[in-house]
Amino acid sequence: MAKGHVAALVHQDKIKGYDVFNLGTGKGTSVFELKAAFEKAAGKEIPHKVHPRRQGDVRQLLAVAKKANDILEWNTELSVDDACAHSWKWVS
Repeated sequence: MAKGHVAALVHQDKIKGYDVFNLGTGKGTSVFELKAAFEKAAGKEIPHKVHPRRQGDVRQLLAVAKKANDILEWNTELSVDDACAHSWKWVS
């Protein structure tokens, strides 16, 4: 995502004032898939508990980056596994 932020700075002439861009893959990732990716990056199991869905919880959420691609010329480069590995390396 850092490259997405840099792209916004590079292409700020295309942005009038304030704008919002999704920086995502356009593909959903489940909580369990994300947990598995972080476990792979960390090399250890992440303890968890499964609870019932709460009122107001969204069933699905994803970030489609078409606008970022069209205006900022930005595309998703990392897989979820790669992004988790980068994040884990940074916090470690």
